[in-house]
Amino acid sequence: MAALTPSRPLAEGADAFTVGTRFHRALGDGRIECTVCPRACRLREGQRGLCFVRARRGDEVVLTSYGRSSGFCVDPVEKKPLAHFLPGTPVLSFGTAGCNLACRFCQNWDISKSRETDTLTSEAEPETLATTAKRLGCKSIAFTYNDPTVFLEYAADCADAARDAGLKAVAVSAGYIRPEARRELYAHMDAANIDLKAFTEEFYRTIAFAASPPASRQSAGLRTVLDTLEYLVHETDVWTEITTLLIPGRNDSDAEIAAECAWIHEHLGPDVPLHFTAFHPDFKMRDVPPTPVATLRRARAIARDTGLRYVYTGNAHDPEGQTTTCADCGEALIVRDRYRIVRYAVSDNGHCSGCGAAVPGIFDGPPGDWGPKRQPIRLPDPSHKRAPAQGPPPAHRPEPSHRP
Repeated sequence: MAALTPSRPLAEGADAFTVGTRFHRALGDGRIECTVCPRACRLREGQRGLCFVRARRGDEVVLTSYGRSSGFCVDPVEKKPLAHFLPGTPVLSFGTAGCNLACRFCQNWDISKSRETDTLTSEAEPETLATTAKRLGCKSIAFTYNDPTVFLEYAADCADAARDAGLKAVAVSAGYIRPEARRELYAHMDAANIDLKAFTEEFYRTIAFAASPPASRQSAGLRTVLDTLEYLVHETDVWTEITTLLIPGRNDSDAEIAAECAWIHEHLGPDVPLHFTAFHPDFKMRDVPPTPVATLRRARAIARDTGLRYVYTGNAHDPEGQTTTCADCGEALIVRDRYRIVRYAVSDNGHCSGCGAAVPGIFDGPPGDWGPKRQPIRLPDPSHKRAPAQGPPPAHRPEPSHRP
């Protein structure tokens, strides 16, 4: 599917990167409703949605962060996290600002909760991003740090430019998106990691602060994310993995973990990789302790007992929990140690080198050897529409999480 066409040409000056979209509808009371996500923000002239980056201008909703980023970095693809997608290869990661959820534990709050567009000091047109990623040896581009749902048009255009350059596109998202926008966004993606934040509507309502509109209009938080997962796995060719950040006392009970894993097994199948990652105190949940490694291992054991074949742990040093094992013969196929691949026994076309069983995922020849290194970069501004940003490049800030 072709990228969205701006509803009007990009203007010069301060609004050079503002793009009108088709994801809105007029209401009878003079307001315009944004139709990208279930929040359905209803806006009067000049108002912004909760995400902050989608705003009403005239008779449409516009994306005010198009072409601008909070920073760029080259990472191992395993940090997304993706364990079955081009293992060991570098990916150009970037985000913008804003988010359509308001998680109390957000580990990228300075990006996702930003209310200052001046923090978007890096500019890059889609073709510039793709050219830079190709030059740096990346195999893919990832939309991460904040949720690509809120910068859908920019993500779609960048994904198309990446594909034109022979690269793949990755969305790291919470999956909180309405069906029409979902179809549009993922028509441009090759892989996705969806953040399944918990397995109760209560968590989504009181900790992630998802909207709970009338059922006649759209689903609540958890149900929306589950719908996104079923759509991706059953109706698209997008390679999909899932991440759940386990927060002590909030979503880490045996019963909730077992319920989540049983749903994944029944509705998505046993081969969809699941990552349990460790929480660290941040934003408005600094009083909650970090997740013990033992909790991650317990969750992984529950998932495997449920029948899920590819279960991983993250944000902690746990080599066993980062190893990909053949579901047929038990061979250790990909052994990782802090993003470094120390053993690789998968054929170029994705089969176990021991028994020949197919390994689900996207494999393309031998693995990369990027390892754990992180390379902040600053793209040149090809348009020269704004003065160069002062001070260090935004990628030199403390390393952000890759979760939206």
